Amino acid sequence: RMALFLGDLIDRGPGQLEVLSIVRNMVEAGGARTIMGNHEWNAIGFATEKPNGKGYLRARSANRTKQHTAFLDQIGVDTPKYRELAAWFKTLPPVLDLGEIRLCHAWWNPELVDLVARNSGEDGSLNEEFLYSSFEKNTEAFTAMEGITKGMELGLPEGSSFLDPTGIERKEIRARWWDEDATTYRKAGLVPEEGRDRIPDLGLPEAVKLGNDSDVPTFLGHYWLTGTPAIQNATTAVLDYGAALKGPLVAYRWDDEPVLTNQNFV
Repeated sequence: RMALFLGDLIDRGPGQLEVLSIVRNMVEAGGARTIMGNHEWNAIGFATEKPNGKGYLRARSANRTKQHTAFLDQIGVDTPKYRELAAWFKTLPPVLDLGEIRLCHAWWNPELVDLVARNSGEDGSLNEEFLYSSFEKNTEAFTAMEGITKGMELGLPEGSSFLDPTGIERKEIRARWWDEDATTYRKAGLVPEEGRDRIPDLGLPEAVKLGNDSDVPTFLGHYWLTGTPAIQNATTAVLDYGAALKGPLVAYRWDDEPVLTNQNFV
């Protein structure tokens, strides 16, 4: 057996350094592999100065610092250990295509995955130019990393919005990109159930086609699902059930099956 981790090892929960120690030791011993989540990507930007020395790749605004506070409180700002771990995060691939299965933190979009692959080394880690460019809006690298690590987003029709779990009004929804039956904004939205009725029950634009067309099982993290763990469809499984937010730590024990099954959740 080999453990495969889906990223987002930091920014939630009281034992983040222990989590990193366990995962990193397993990876370096050859017993595990892990990909980069949006929290590791964000941490790289927060820790890395711009090449011109004017600030950091990810601006240290009050809001972004707050998002990172749980990790900073445990490791310290700009400590040697913080910089060491940020350097390790840079070595993590955003996706893993293992042939019979695939790992992606949030959205396996073939075009974005291909773009990342063309700008990665043999170990899957991003080359420095592409990585630095990914923190600049309106670049291909930014679009790729936003999509792969944060998911597919759809702008709501004008006049529509909802409140996210932190109380912030949002005019875009994170979409159930794997769900071909989600034909309306209300069905497609990954939003708190108490706010779903604020999402318009209107059909999605004709150009938006949802569904995982691949026959390769794809494993995702990121989405903080609730309830009894279950597959999303025959070839898609989300494994994040909020382990650092009092939810269960969920894994899928893959036994070479081409069609995923609820029986293999642990």
